[in-house]
Amino acid sequence: MARIDHGQPPWSWLLRLGAVALVCLALVSPAPLLAVEGKALFQDRVDYTLTDQSGTDFSGQALAFSSFAGATAADANFAGADLRGSILTQASFSRADFRGADLSDALMDRVDFSGADFSGALLRGVIGAGSNFSEARIENADFSDALLDRADQRQLCLRAHGTHPVTGVSTRLSLECR
Repeated sequence: MARIDHGQPPWSWLLRLGAVALVCLALVSPAPLLAVEGKALFQDRVDYTLTDQSGTDFSGQALAFSSFAGATAADANFAGADLRGSILTQASFSRADFRGADLSDALMDRVDFSGADFSGALLRGVIGAGSNFSEARIENADFSDALLDRADQRQLCLRAHGTHPVTGVSTRLSLECR
C-alpha cells in the first residue's frame, strides 16, 4: 500500500503515477523496433497524393511504397528512382523520365504516361489498367507479369524492343507480344 506524503499537494501522487506510466510505456513501445541503423523503417514512404510535382527531380530517390495518387508530375525526373509498390493511381506523369527506375508492383491504373520515358525501367507486376502510354518510350523495359489493358499491350508491342539490362528479359517477351 502506498503512503501519501501529507507535505505534498493531494494531486502530486497523480503526477508521479503518470510519469511512471510514461516510462513504462516507453520501455514496452514498439517504436524502438522500427528504427534501423538510426533511420526510421518507414521514413521513405512519402505521400504526394493530389499534389503538383511537375518538373520535380526525384532521380535516384528511395520512394518505395510512396503515394502519388491523383498527383500531377508532368516533366518530373524519376530516373533511377526506387518506386517499388508505389501508388500512382489517377495521376498524370506526361513526359516524365522513368529511365532505369524500379516500379515493380506499383499500382498505376488510370494514369497518363503519355510521352513518358521508361527506357530500362523495371515494371514487373505493375497494375496499369486504363493507363495511357501513348508515345511512351519503352525500349529495354521489363513488363513481366504486368496487368495492362489488351489495347495498351498491343500498342506497346508496336514499339517494344531491346532487353532489360539487369533482368535480361526481352521487352517484347515481357509484354507477351506476338
